[in-house]
Amino acid sequence: MPARQVAGGAGVDALVAALDHPLKAVIEDLRPALLAADPRITEQVKWNAPSFCYDGDDRVTFNIRPGGPLLLIFHRGARVKDAAGFAFADETGLMDWKAPDRAVVTIASLAAWSANGPTIIALIQRWMEATV
Repeated sequence: MPARQVAGGAGVDALVAALDHPLKAVIEDLRPALLAADPRITEQVKWNAPSFCYDGDDRVTFNIRPGGPLLLIFHRGARVKDAAGFAFADETGLMDWKAPDRAVVTIASLAAWSANGPTIIALIQRWMEATV
């Protein structure tokens, strides 16, 4: 099944294809799994990396550091939103909270992805629902 992409998102496939990163396989695994999980999840390029949207609004964006770990930035969209009353339970312990409504999940190796991939995908799905 081809990846769904929002308008302007046709560059995601090209961006990933041209990527030279030791953890490229993580991105190649995560993208189709997440896009197949929920028809409201789409993707586009943001910050020169794949970004996953929920109902058209960015929610989880890769931060791809050359040769380093992959970071998944969990946020609530492009515009700052009032975080009062926002809560998200992270039973996984994978989220490093940077603000009350912004967190980072680090994928440091293929082994870490193998161990936590399904958990990370489920976490992203829950985040998408919680940040509508």
